Amino acid sequence: MRIRIHHTTQYSYDRPITSAVQVLRLTPRPNDAQHIARWRVETDIDGRLKAGEDSLGNLIHTLYIDGPVQRLRLMVSGEVETADTGGVLVGAVERFAPHVFLRDTPLTLPDESLRDYARQVAGATTDRLQLLHDLLGAVHRDMTFCTDATEAGSSAADAFAQRRGVCQDLAHIFIAAARFLGVPARYVSGHLVRDDGAIEQEAAHAWAEAHVEGLGWVGFDPANGDCPSERHVRVAAALDYLGAAPVRGSRFGGGREEMEVFLSVAAEHNWRNQ
Repeated sequence: MRIRIHHTTQYSYDRPITSAVQVLRLTPRPNDAQHIARWRVETDIDGRLKAGEDSLGNLIHTLYIDGPVQRLRLMVSGEVETADTGGVLVGAVERFAPHVFLRDTPLTLPDESLRDYARQVAGATTDRLQLLHDLLGAVHRDMTFCTDATEAGSSAADAFAQRRGVCQDLAHIFIAAARFLGVPARYVSGHLVRDDGAIEQEAAHAWAEAHVEGLGWVGFDPANGDCPSERHVRVAAALDYLGAAPVRGSRFGGGREEMEVFLSVAAEHNWRNQ
């Protein structure tokens, strides 16, 4: 599948910022399931944009801003050729051994309620792949997708207590439960061609990957109840959302910040019919 993506993030401030540094994880890396046909990251201000990698092998751009800026736009556009590998990740850059992804973070630390849930889902299952598919189905069934229930800083335990959240929350719940059960798991940010054909989207997508001995890293998308397919574009992976967030940084000045996101994700047959 050929997928076209346009992603713009726009910031505005009460007062001009005097300087800022932002780390952008907006660029997908090729693997056996995706080939990057073209990709471009740019901004509408006079700043320095330096390409590189983070410690986990994600492609990043670091934006350095000097001088007064009151409005800022980050623009991403590109096309990706994808293939369905049954959710199995092959050909990705791996900087660390899988056991590194057993480490809990504040966003993925399970409370007793979530630990009990993980135990109930696991039952007597000894096959790791089957356990992960059972966990995928349970989280998809028991959690309600809702954009008003949580915030960017909500943890897996917070979202699980409400039994609702967005794709980020469902991924965190899956990861927290998997790690508690002894399975290395990590957070993935990316994009999704929606099965209802909608092109304009409110936000990027998120899912999880878990490590299965003899098979490698396998993707699980709790928001949709399935494994990543040719409809998914993988951008970054980390221990949790904070390590894979599209934009993170710090600034001096600016006062109150407002942010708007404009995103379109379209398969080739959809954009040719526009």
